[in-house]
Amino acid sequence: MVRYKNLGGDSGVAGYELGFDYIIVVFIGSKKPYRWSYNKAGQQHVENMKQLAESGHGLNNYIMTRVKKLYD
Repeated sequence: MVRYKNLGGDSGVAGYELGFDYIIVVFIGSKKPYRWSYNKAGQQHVENMKQLAESGHGLNNYIMTRVKKLYD
């Protein structure tokens, strides 16, 4: 698990793990990992989330506004 950089300073994301066709996200204050995959959320969403995770900015907002309920 990679610690999320949180460059904006107000993210709810604590960390993430990237796979070929998925991203796993852990939120601050929770130990439960959430997994978004190509199969459930779609390739474009997962790839967007991977880019945001690696950039350290915007991932929490993206999840809350676009893919909140599309996790596996």
